[in-house]
Amino acid sequence: MYKILIIEDDRVIADAISVHIQTWGYETKVIVDFKNVMEGFVSFAPHLVLMDISLPFFNGFHWCSEIRKVSKVPIIFISSAADNMSVVMAVNMGGDDFIAKPFNLEILTVKVQAMLRRTYDFGGQTELLEHKGAVLNLGNTSLNYGENKLELPRNDYIILKTLMENKGKTVSRSTLMTKLWESDNYVDENTLTVNVTRLRRKLDGIGLMDFITTKKGIGYMVV
Repeated sequence: MYKILIIEDDRVIADAISVHIQTWGYETKVIVDFKNVMEGFVSFAPHLVLMDISLPFFNGFHWCSEIRKVSKVPIIFISSAADNMSVVMAVNMGGDDFIAKPFNLEILTVKVQAMLRRTYDFGGQTELLEHKGAVLNLGNTSLNYGENKLELPRNDYIILKTLMENKGKTVSRSTLMTKLWESDNYVDENTLTVNVTRLRRKLDGIGLMDFITTKKGIGYMVV
């Protein structure tokens, strides 16, 4: 089932779109926390985004730009600001289509269906993990945080992926060593410590201070 994320602060319009889209067999989610749009995006992992331009706190252009840092998911702007400059801005920021308000729900649905066909006849969706604003892209092993991006080598990626998959839980040193080297029998534990320390320095460098917590004598976790 395709999932549609609706980022629209007019709740009457958002709910009308959601109800109509659901009748066509799609799953929908309406964003209500406009300070943390990316958290909603990552947790829902939509196949398509419907985005208004005028939003609380940050406008749709900002959130389109943030989404484009981690995903190629199609984005359709829906806005009453349908002047040429707004349309050009929407496309330049990474939008795939533009629908002017007021609009017909049937026309909106046709455009959604056409965009989904064009996008997903040729491939699937990249999986993402998010924690405290940090987004790990499992498709290309990169980490995005704010304006910063890290290209992670194998060991850094495996450690961070394992911890983020188990956020809020302690991951034992032996578990991490097994994932890294496929055995915990013949590897010096100091080697794991060196790898985690190196990763922490990289995370600190992009502003993710104290992202990884040590549980003395047990292992590591992200909280």
